[in-house]
Amino acid sequence: MNEHSYVLEYGIISFGDRTMDEQFVSIGKAAKMLGMSIEGLRKWEREGRLIPVRTLTNHRRYRVADLHVLMHETVQNPALDTRCILYARVSTKEQQEAGHLDRQLGRLTAFAAEQQWPLVAALTDVASGLNEQRRGLHQLLDLARDHRASLVIVESRDRLARVGLGYLETFLHAFGVRVVVVESPVNDDQQELVEDLIAITTSFSAQIYGQRGGQKMGAAVRQVMATLAQEGVPE
Repeated sequence: MNEHSYVLEYGIISFGDRTMDEQFVSIGKAAKMLGMSIEGLRKWEREGRLIPVRTLTNHRRYRVADLHVLMHETVQNPALDTRCILYARVSTKEQQEAGHLDRQLGRLTAFAAEQQWPLVAALTDVASGLNEQRRGLHQLLDLARDHRASLVIVESRDRLARVGLGYLETFLHAFGVRVVVVESPVNDDQQELVEDLIAITTSFSAQIYGQRGGQKMGAAVRQVMATLAQEGVPE
């Protein structure tokens, strides 16, 4: 018997291949996948609803296949699953301080409440839509992967991303999550478009002219945009 053996109610099964470990997860991971507490899983075990495998050291291990079945059973009709995640984003601290982020999130919250959709999380970012390292966005993807929600509510698709949105939506759809767009009559993102234009120009210029050249090009674009904002576009 080796470290990959598991004790079941009816005896011992030995797994010689370490890849078999990937078919089982700890009680903490299982609770996260099902969106419930560890104590809740222990209660299910006492009730006979979900019986874990036991290791030789008496630790619980849950079959991933069993958890996936339970995830789909949680909602009898997936089309009626309205658990939602709110996602709001602005590009700059100035926009956040001006209240744009709070107002955006407030409109999303009001919409979800009006629809009577259960709220799983309200996530925000203060970063460019070109930034792939946004904490709120990564939390959203983690929740989607763990089947914690079926809807993502945004005011416009570019809140999720300016570039590569199709890849994000494909990822979400793979886990049964769809994006709901609540178009807002309030236009808070003109400055965001300017900042994203500058970011794109700086990035591509840096690849051609080097980092210093990219910074100079970005500064030049910013100056042109500021002049146009003051004087308007010439006829």
